Amino acid sequence: MTSAGAVQPGILGRNHQVTSPRKLIEVSLPLEVINRESAREKSIRHGHPSTLHLWWARRPLAAARAVLFAQLVDDPSSHPEKFPTIEAQATERERLHQIIRDLVVWENLSNDKTEALFKRAHDEIVASAPGGKPPAILDPFAGGGTIPLEAQRLGLEAHASDLNPVAVLINKALIEIPPKFAGRPPVFPGAAESRMGAWPRATGLAEDVRRYGAWMRDRAEERIGHLYPKATLPDGSKATVIAWIWARTVTCPNPACGIEMPLVRSWWLGKKKGKEAYVVPTVVDDAAATGGRRVEFSVGHGTAGAPTADSDGTVGRQGARCIACQTAVAFPYIRAEGQAQRMGQQLMAVAADGNRRRVYLAPSKEQVTLAEVPKPDGVPTQVMPDHSLSPAHHQTIRIYGFHQWTDLFANRQLVALTTFSDLVVEAREQILKDALSTGLPEGTQLVSGGTDAVAYADGVATYLGLATSRMADYSASTCSWHSSREIIRNVFARQAIPMVWDYAESNVLSDSTGNHFGQVSWIASVLAASRAQPAGTTAQRDAATRSYADTLVSTDPPYYDNIGYSDLSDFFYVWLRRSLREVHPDLFRTLLVPKTEELVANPYRHGGKDEASRFFETGFEHVFSRAREAARDDYPITVYYAFKQAELDAEGVVSTGWATMLEGMIRSGWTITATWPVRSELANRMIASGSNALASSIVLVLRPRES
Repeated sequence: MTSAGAVQPGILGRNHQVTSPRKLIEVSLPLEVINRESAREKSIRHGHPSTLHLWWARRPLAAARAVLFAQLVDDPSSHPEKFPTIEAQATERERLHQIIRDLVVWENLSNDKTEALFKRAHDEIVASAPGGKPPAILDPFAGGGTIPLEAQRLGLEAHASDLNPVAVLINKALIEIPPKFAGRPPVFPGAAESRMGAWPRATGLAEDVRRYGAWMRDRAEERIGHLYPKATLPDGSKATVIAWIWARTVTCPNPACGIEMPLVRSWWLGKKKGKEAYVVPTVVDDAAATGGRRVEFSVGHGTAGAPTADSDGTVGRQGARCIACQTAVAFPYIRAEGQAQRMGQQLMAVAADGNRRRVYLAPSKEQVTLAEVPKPDGVPTQVMPDHSLSPAHHQTIRIYGFHQWTDLFANRQLVALTTFSDLVVEAREQILKDALSTGLPEGTQLVSGGTDAVAYADGVATYLGLATSRMADYSASTCSWHSSREIIRNVFARQAIPMVWDYAESNVLSDSTGNHFGQVSWIASVLAASRAQPAGTTAQRDAATRSYADTLVSTDPPYYDNIGYSDLSDFFYVWLRRSLREVHPDLFRTLLVPKTEELVANPYRHGGKDEASRFFETGFEHVFSRAREAARDDYPITVYYAFKQAELDAEGVVSTGWATMLEGMIRSGWTITATWPVRSELANRMIASGSNALASSIVLVLRPRES
């Protein structure tokens, strides 16, 4: 598809013709390659900006890059003096399409032709700009930073804002901090001499993030390394533990039994052909145990005796069953036990790093004892919301006794997270000391616009804090074991926090999934690949009240109640606040993420579904009415809309959400000049199985409508 969909190109509404040059996006796009590269991008990980820190429902970089370019470049039909015939216009349009095709390919962002490609794209944007000065790009719902980052990559002045402080921090880390320190060598002792020549872009910053991340890991090893013992293999050798697999437990309600019954979704540990492994539970007599018996776990291999569909696990859709007496146990009982703080845990298996394969071992007394640590002092005490954390999940995890955010973590996990959070603060002091020793002046803090030693220490500490926050996503008792891939599945494998019965505890000091230095490495890779030009600005602003003057909007706003961003991001906020409150005092001045003004149709917050929808629709119109007041006549704005799978299944393309979005835009003073379908979501992600799946994005192209 190469012509604008849904709206006839160039017609801005009844009695309203285009008076300024039509842009390429209002006429034609090489949609097939944009969609292909957007979908493909979801499988690209190393160095991809999305790996800096988790954010929900990001738009693909490729789509944002293509949309911005086409939003700013004139369509050839706007210049009949240069392209007088349809054939000449088509030829020129094809040339511009080829630039887009080159821009959206991921590999073209980091090869020997990258600089020339982006210069060519920037030159086209400048050539179409009045006076040769392109507009500054603003995303007032910046979220994970896709649009401002791509504006910056195209050489444009980029402005990002969001109400959510976690989103603001991510945007600062992507577009604001790297340009401040571009071209500088690292300050870690001896690091600058580790390579010949200059440190281009943000490579010096990336090197310091790696070095001080390793420094934190070494200090953590000294302090808590004894809590992460190696496992003893059958041949007597030692191996690093990858994960501890735990089962939650409650007392069997059958008076004749009373055993501590394990709550297990699946007994499987590994399903690779020829390497099958699974937990084997056995009920044994033990006078010291509740009810005089306990469950003992061993590990089975092969397919003989392996769990079947009927025998796999003890928890199903209707409740659980006691493995000793086979009593059916309803969920209300389990929830009551959790709320009474009587839910326990029992180690089922240990996954260790063998010789090029996973080795699964039965739990030893040492492995159990070292996990039984007291809850550390100084953990965050903020309370979780009492409503569901996702519209797709009608129950809140609080019904199982989780009250504070830190209740989602086992005690050893809390020890690790508080240790690394404290080390962020200590690392910042060490970075400042090392930066001063290189001759950098002290200067002022990053938040005050500083660029010297103090600001640099703040900048590196920001990334180390994000690494610890990333680690939390793999260090909670709601992480599960992925038996097919034999790795830990993170908390936010979906846009919610569901209950997990048998959970996997990562070894934060190992080299495997969820380890701290692995999170540092992901972040450093993003920095090393950053183009770091020109400097962008990020601010915490409410989209309904901020100024839109002297900017051009391209944005990806929230979609009704698809995702409860503020509630979900509190999971990270409580840890980021603990480590970075002194670095970013304005962002972390509140105990939790601001919620009242958040433009999400949350029925729990607004007194019901209808009231929540009215809140969203009124707020949406207000935002775009305000943007209309400062709108430019010479450029269109672009707005992304994401269909939910439920909308498409129930209503087809003509969904009520889509219709309301269009009506709201028109009432806000805009007219729609084009719409483009961008297929950007992979169907195999976990959330695709729920009604909350985002199926496709629609890019709306809008111009201000005359009164």
